[in-house]
This record gives sequence, structure tokens and C-alpha cells, in this order.
Amino acid sequence: MGRELQRLKRRKATTKHMEELLDHAPTTLVVHYSCESFYDRTDGKTPRVTSIAVRNLASGQTDSFSIHHIAEQQHIPFGEIHEHYDALERKMLDQYFSFVTSHQHFSWVHWNMRDVNYGFAAIEHRYRSLGGSPILIPEDRKFDLARALVDLFGVGYIGHPRLENLIDKNKITKRDFLSGREEAAAFDNKEYVKLHQSTLRKVDILANLFERTSNDSLLTNATWAEKYGLSLRVLGELIKDHPIISVLVAASAILTIIVRVRELL
Repeated sequence: MGRELQRLKRRKATTKHMEELLDHAPTTLVVHYSCESFYDRTDGKTPRVTSIAVRNLASGQTDSFSIHHIAEQQHIPFGEIHEHYDALERKMLDQYFSFVTSHQHFSWVHWNMRDVNYGFAAIEHRYRSLGGSPILIPEDRKFDLARALVDLFGVGYIGHPRLENLIDKNKITKRDFLSGREEAAAFDNKEYVKLHQSTLRKVDILANLFERTSNDSLLTNATWAEKYGLSLRVLGELIKDHPIISVLVAASAILTIIVRVRELL
């Protein structure tokens, strides 16, 4: 199969997957988290997790887990949070993995949460490092929206940093939004509330982008050719899959049969 047909096949599979997630929106979650900087790290340690937000795609209900909320519950002053990082992070992750345990049959939409630097594996590793036993989310329950957009629109659909440029392209407000480096700086400056607000804002934005993609209203820089390719075989596949054209072809076949039958009578 040629490269363009492979892309078309991936596009169809991604579109179908998104439709299924929307059909089961009450059991689809959108997740994002903030962490300590993973830039220029030399000690090999996984960055601390500072806050996690999980939004239900259907209801918009958002559950969040953060170091500063745990500190408040434990009556630890904000100025002393850095003295209790391990204990606070462990308690926060206890709550998060309790949530995961009760939502294992749910699907999880995320943005580039794919490895031990930044992703589900990073959160799991942090929990193990703090003495916890993480509950793993099955791979077939994870949906990477960042990768899905490449499958749908091609690698050039928006410039880097893709999430920020996509937000600007679609005129989505960036209130409370922090870039990765800004979040890292906020952690260094002990601005935990600011970090948490950014995490909440991002999970809301990801849900917005998912819904716009699903209803075909997402704005990108991708051309028709970049989305579908230009080969005649791809064009043939698109024509075959188009419902109106399929009906017309079927109707034409029926009319041809009727005409031939009449000629025989």
C-alpha cells in the first residue's frame, strides 16, 4: 500500500476512534498535568508532579489533584510546602490513583503524555519512587490527541509549539495558560496556585480542541492535499466513501438494470 493510502487508512481509523469516544462521552476523560521542569536535568530523576486535572468529556465535571490542596488539608503553610514535597506529592498521587482505580473502564484523552519524561509512565514512576503501587491505565484506553491531529491533517497542520499555535489559530482564550517552561518557572518560584490554574485551563482547552476536531470546525494550516494526498487511488477511495456519491452510484446501477430489463421485454 502506498504512503498516501496508508495515511488515508490512519485518518479513517482516527476519525472512527474519535466518533466512538464521543458516542461514549460520559466514560471519556480528558487529562493533563503539570510538573517540575524536565529541561536540563542532570540527576536523572523524574520531575515531581505538582497537579493533575481530569475532565469528563460529556459533563465537563473536572476532578483535580494538587500539592497545594493537600498542603491546605494538612494545615501546612504555602511557604513551607517545599519542605514537605515528598509527603505532599505522595498523598496527592494516592488520591489520583484512587480515582484511576474507580475509572479503569474509562477512556483517557491526553496531549503527548507518552513517555517517562512526560506522560502516564512519568506519573507512575513518581508514585513508585515515593513507595506507591500505581494502577496502570490500559494502552487501548489512551488516546493521544496530539498524534491524532497529525494523522488527520498531516505533520504541517500547525507550527511548533503546536498546542499554543493551535489555540491562537482557533481564537481560544489563553487565560491562566502557561507554556511548559513557564510552568517550570512557576514551580521554581513556588507559584503552586498559578500552576494548578494552568493545568485546569489546559484540560479545558484539550476538551475544546477534541470537540472542534470531531465536528470538523477546527482551524488548521493544512491544505486539502496535505490532509488527503493527491493520488488517483486516494481520490477513488474518497469518492467511494462519500455517502452522496455512493447513493448516486447505486442509483445509477439500478437505473441501468431497469433499462436493460425493459430492453429485453
